[in-house]
Amino acid sequence: MEFEGPEHTDAPQPVWVELPIRRIDPKRRGLSQHRAQLWALVLLSRYLEARVEYGENGWQVLVPEQDLDKACQELRLFIAENRDWPPLPPPSRPLVHNGLATISVLLLLATFHNVTTLDLTDWDLPPVDWVGLGNAHASLILRGEWWRTITSLTLHADWLHLMSNVAIGGIFVIFLCQELGSGLAWSLLLACGALGNLANAYVQLPSHSAVGASTAIFAAVGALGALGMMHYRHHLRRRWPLPVAAALALLALLGTEGKQTDLGAHLFGFLFGMILGLPAEYLVGRFGRPGRILNALLALLSAAVLVAAWRAALDAT
Repeated sequence: MEFEGPEHTDAPQPVWVELPIRRIDPKRRGLSQHRAQLWALVLLSRYLEARVEYGENGWQVLVPEQDLDKACQELRLFIAENRDWPPLPPPSRPLVHNGLATISVLLLLATFHNVTTLDLTDWDLPPVDWVGLGNAHASLILRGEWWRTITSLTLHADWLHLMSNVAIGGIFVIFLCQELGSGLAWSLLLACGALGNLANAYVQLPSHSAVGASTAIFAAVGALGALGMMHYRHHLRRRWPLPVAAALALLALLGTEGKQTDLGAHLFGFLFGMILGLPAEYLVGRFGRPGRILNALLALLSAAVLVAAWRAALDAT
């Protein structure tokens, strides 16, 4: 029995030539290993043979000589289509220099706490139970006393409670006001604080009550995280976890410790800050920050809502 030997063909072997880099991309002087492999994959996807080797001048891509012109054309098209990808990170907005105005509002909050501790009988005025009138009492909020979701944000148990909110939370409030402008930032914080207290009333026991600006403070933390995420929305794979992770870390670090910590209020404030912070950043990114007049109107609206809430609380006595 005879066995046939291997079949021999006289087909000529292809001559491999190096791709001329400058002919493909005039701005590029050499190839990294990653770039050479990427070019080879592009050519293989177009059914063109390619090899990657390390030569005297560094990494190079080899193709059959008869495919040289087509390979160069395919790579030029690939570079042209992907020249602006991934997009560059958006430029950072210059911060608004409103730190003094923000600190002034925080000092007003401290002044109001001092008012709530005064003995009004010294001025022949009837005593006022500020905490009783304005605390975030769950059952009373659900019965329709809406003002408690707002008035409780201006009350504090003692000076230590107040100073912790002003000193630590004030940092995030200042940053938020510098990012969005004072009027929009305070409106956002007031809305998130009220919504956070309302949502907390639904999940707490009817007898639950709380005071403090920490709901709005953690709304600022959540809003700052949302602003960072929305600002880098075109780079989500690389950048979006950073602001969100930082915000969650601050919530875990500052919002879960302490004997009298209201975790529910902190969590809901944070969540509403995230929710409302997304459209706020979108609008500011598209239309810019509110102008001076609109900014003043938003600040006045926030103050009017706060005054109306306390007026409703005093009228309910």
